[in-house]
Amino acid sequence: MPSKPDARATKKAIPAFIVFSDLDGTLLDHSTYSWKAAVPALASLKARGIPLILASSKTSAEIAGLRAAAGFADCPAIVENGAGLLEPAGAEHAPDDDRVHRDLIAALDALPPELRGKFTGFSDWTVDEVANRTGLPPQDAARAAMRRFSEPGLWSGNPEERSRFETLLARHGITARQGGRYLTLSFGATKADRMREIAARYASGDQSPRMIALGDAPNDIEMLETADIGVIVANPHANPLPELDGEKAGRIARTQKPGPEGWNESVLRIIEDRQDS
Repeated sequence: MPSKPDARATKKAIPAFIVFSDLDGTLLDHSTYSWKAAVPALASLKARGIPLILASSKTSAEIAGLRAAAGFADCPAIVENGAGLLEPAGAEHAPDDDRVHRDLIAALDALPPELRGKFTGFSDWTVDEVANRTGLPPQDAARAAMRRFSEPGLWSGNPEERSRFETLLARHGITARQGGRYLTLSFGATKADRMREIAARYASGDQSPRMIALGDAPNDIEMLETADIGVIVANPHANPLPELDGEKAGRIARTQKPGPEGWNESVLRIIEDRQDS
């Protein structure tokens, strides 16, 4: 009797490359959360069988719907800043479990009150407050609050206090990464770690697809530097990223246009360049 195929396997043939993309401020417009401007590039990826791996601080509950609407439900996704993975639709999923998140909140609550009070996260807010702070409709805010691996929030202290805050959390194995809007706390893996894990699924023998990454925020830097080709998407609502090593080496470029407009232009150009090479 033939063995049952691995439910996580997503490859039929090795794609020329895989696109890994941040969401807020990158594929999604910073203010409207729309990807309308990126539709031509999304359609081109789909038509060519090129996987799109969404990589975000968003939860599985949030990303599942976005991934399906974009037409890439057959691809895994990186959730909660790399702290977790969302398997392809129809694949075998681990039971929904919030123990990791509860351990994270316990460590956070054990901090000295003067530091704990400088960080307010999604778990400190009602769903209505999450909606008001993020601009999301209540139903979407409820999905955003369904944390399983991480805790995004706002820091109100000074740099010295933040350094002490992060040092104390690091003793519990918790890291803090700044995104376009929020400081996100999590255990373990990063977006870059998950990139390598997912790329290995699409590889065969000594053949591996090239990795393309697009992002706009500090928590995307490791992902951008890990990729064969990186694109820093302009975000006029945030401070620009510093010059990265990959830019000096010619592996990372910057868009002039913001958000999904810059994303669309860059992805279409990469596709065209790969066809000509």
